[in-house]
Amino acid sequence: MPPQGSARQPRTELDARYSSALNPRPGAADVTAVAWDEAQRQLATAEIFWLSTVRPDGRLHVTPVITAWHDGVLYFSTGAGEQKARNLAHDGHCALTTGGNSLTEGLGLVVEGTAEPVADPAVLEEVITAYEAKYGSHITSSEGTFHGIGDAFRKGTVVVFAVAPATAYGFGRDDGVYTHTRWTF
Repeated sequence: MPPQGSARQPRTELDARYSSALNPRPGAADVTAVAWDEAQRQLATAEIFWLSTVRPDGRLHVTPVITAWHDGVLYFSTGAGEQKARNLAHDGHCALTTGGNSLTEGLGLVVEGTAEPVADPAVLEEVITAYEAKYGSHITSSEGTFHGIGDAFRKGTVVVFAVAPATAYGFGRDDGVYTHTRWTF
């Protein structure tokens, strides 16, 4: 069973030290924390995430993945023999990161948690539906880049992981005003 997600509401904090240090301009002291609803909206729509895992020897491994945000949980998949799957079998702690690369606008997000394998057929069907709604023809069209991913989920030819946030961070940039929000679950 995947971790609990949607019913959990985080404690939201603005890291004033970070936000103040980066905002010496007049009026920048009025910055506020990013609302969790906005973070969730961006988690649901971001197309690419970077998954960070730790190899058994302690070295980091970072790789791009596609995800679905469903019921307060991020889902992604990988082949059982891939490096990220081997790393998560050893240590499930991971981080998923997304956001733009603009210095002056956007919201970078980091979700930290523990990746749990998902095998429940009912949950897998919900996740497949979420992937299809998010990525559309990339999954549903026979010419799509990820066509067949739903069948791979159903057959178990890939491992589907669920990551419920333990802690998440938002790094906001709005015309030179910077914020650092922490959500703790």
